[in-house]
Amino acid sequence: MKNTVANDLEQKRNADEMKQKLFQLKSRLEKIYLGGGEKNIEKQHKQGKLTARERIDYLLDKDKPRLEIGALAAYGMYEEEGGCPSAGVVVVMGYVSGRQCIVVANDATVKAGAWFPMTAKKNLRAQEIAMENRIPIIYLVDSAGVYLPMQAEVFPDKEHFGRIFRNNAIMSAEGIPQIAAIMGSCVAGGAYLPIMSDEALIVKGTGSVFLAGPYLVKASIGEDVDAETLGGASTHCEISGVTDNMYDSDEECLDAIKKIMDKMGHFPKAGFDRATPAPPKENPEEIYSLLPADRVKPYDMREIIKRLVDNSEFEEYKPLYGQTVICARARIDGWAVGIVANQRSMVKSKKGEMQMGGVIYSDSADKAARFVMLCNQQQIPLVFLQDVTGFMVGSRSEHGGIIKDGAKMVNAVANSVVPKFTIIVGNSYGAGNYAMCGKAYDPRLIYAWPTAQIAVMSGASAAKTLLQIKVASLKAKGKEISPEEEKQLLEEITTIYNEQLSPYYAAARLWVDGIIDPLETRKVISMGIEAANHAPINKRFNVGVIQT
Repeated sequence: MKNTVANDLEQKRNADEMKQKLFQLKSRLEKIYLGGGEKNIEKQHKQGKLTARERIDYLLDKDKPRLEIGALAAYGMYEEEGGCPSAGVVVVMGYVSGRQCIVVANDATVKAGAWFPMTAKKNLRAQEIAMENRIPIIYLVDSAGVYLPMQAEVFPDKEHFGRIFRNNAIMSAEGIPQIAAIMGSCVAGGAYLPIMSDEALIVKGTGSVFLAGPYLVKASIGEDVDAETLGGASTHCEISGVTDNMYDSDEECLDAIKKIMDKMGHFPKAGFDRATPAPPKENPEEIYSLLPADRVKPYDMREIIKRLVDNSEFEEYKPLYGQTVICARARIDGWAVGIVANQRSMVKSKKGEMQMGGVIYSDSADKAARFVMLCNQQQIPLVFLQDVTGFMVGSRSEHGGIIKDGAKMVNAVANSVVPKFTIIVGNSYGAGNYAMCGKAYDPRLIYAWPTAQIAVMSGASAAKTLLQIKVASLKAKGKEISPEEEKQLLEEITTIYNEQLSPYYAAARLWVDGIIDPLETRKVISMGIEAANHAPINKRFNVGVIQT
């Protein structure tokens, strides 16, 4: 009875902790959704323009799901410049006239839609998703161009502003539809994005596109000309032919995009298997109470999986071998998936030894590598559920070849040709992040729960290591520190490191596409696989030097 009461209390604490984190997430997103604030929104309305989010909401099908990408991009960054909510651009995967697509809308309420470094990174991520999945991309352009005080971090490098136009050219050549609506200012280098798209629409009175604005033209060649004459809708639809059609309002322009999408032909599919979707039999909301508030406590990842998959049913691969990684076939919203998940409960190895949950051992790595290969052979998309502290260390593991077995798993994940989707449930530390398909391993989508932490190692371990280095450095300089000073130093280091462990730190830098309520996980994976199904797999799966 005591144990039952204790378990009930712990589950209540777990649920309360998760709900607090979700409340914090909701509060932060609500503020972000205001963009540059209510005054700037009102200003945009007075100009006869919808805001970026209003444009997207008008454009997307109301009866279909939608998924925002990078809502927390630039969160807590650029504070000296006044902040840059959502990196000044809104990116949503959704449906227009029943066709799945990516929509990218500049938020002119944020620094007039100027491009910060993270703005460029977020736009490139949107294009990457469109290119990988071969789905249409729609640009709703309203931007003052590069934020000049930070131009050196936006303009010249490979992954900077210019890469976007390169991607425009590549997508057009590959037949990936691009539609651009010029709904506000479109200046200098930014003028190339809509005009390098396949179709370019413009709104009369508010849309303009030119390489140099009136002030720069006056300064450069002494010509006096107003913005509308220089690059307005009439100029480009009647004289230059730069744009295709002009419209009297944002709504008319967006309606035109709906008509274009409605008549678009269909493309070959990858052929991923989908049955009739079914909800989990186990209540998904129980995830809140099952996931420990104390992240070092063990729990059974199978119970989480039951609340994510259709009918709460899955078939495990090698369930008695390599038990710190669970491999299983299942369905999510009808789609067949292969799940690779870290088991967080203590397990007994084949030799009768207890193995720590969340750690990848040699046998677990071997099993996971083989399972990834099977899923590639059978055209089954992969879902990774991360709660990993890394690979096992120590002399016994090293002598047993943990590096080679770990490399085998990393090799299989890296060379996988079926689409991969990653959900960071809890810890994501060290090489475990890599083996479990972290951002560097090209997941089609990667999202984190509010409980996620991403770093080389845990905060406690890192802080102690950094403290030892700092103390040794001070001693080398002949300075001794007291226990009190050492304690204060440890607290300072821990605080700084813990800030970087936060999922918000990761989301701000687009290490993940966003932070979600665990109840949104099925939607993320289902929409992701549907998008991936637009892109037939033309490569064969093969591994490199590390053979199985």
